[in-house]
Amino acid sequence: MLNRLRGLMTRVMTPPADALLRAGVSPDAVTILGTLVVVVTALWAFPTGHLFLGALIIGVFVLTDSLDGVMARRAGRSGPWGAFLDSTLDRFGDGAIFAGLLLWFVGDGDDRLTAVLALACVVLGSIVPYARARAEGLGMTASGGIAERADRLLIALVATAAVGLGAPDGVLTVALGFLAVASGITIVQRMAKVHRQAVGVTE
Repeated sequence: MLNRLRGLMTRVMTPPADALLRAGVSPDAVTILGTLVVVVTALWAFPTGHLFLGALIIGVFVLTDSLDGVMARRAGRSGPWGAFLDSTLDRFGDGAIFAGLLLWFVGDGDDRLTAVLALACVVLGSIVPYARARAEGLGMTASGGIAERADRLLIALVATAAVGLGAPDGVLTVALGFLAVASGITIVQRMAKVHRQAVGVTE
């Protein structure tokens, strides 16, 4: 869903990208800094109960996730290294977000079910991109599915912010449950896609 907004985000990010490049900031530096902010915020704000603040800060950096890519293209420096760095560091950010929620619900949040669902999101959310990367390593494709990264993060952060503003914890329980199921379905969809390609190759 949100991947369709990439064109709009590129246009929005172009002016700040140009400004950062003129200031001598590299795309890699933006990638690393953004990941550090997301990881530190998620592992501090969520476990300590600052759900709205954490979701707000992380949401800003998630929305600007395309900034480093725009900078690389504007500078003529886009290539395999940047793509690898971005994808690898995304796993740290995603894991920290759900781990932070897990820590909250096994601590002061005191909700075992929601904690288990957050753990499921950590595990399944790591398999979704792995399935794609492994398929591409074998010369096939495995993109798509009902719950891509941007969609998963949007749902998780909106639900977290809502609970932080006073909504019942059940809102986050339902959201994480939905994300766990949707991630599982996405994995199956990607496996089925690779299976069709593999069978086609061997026939």
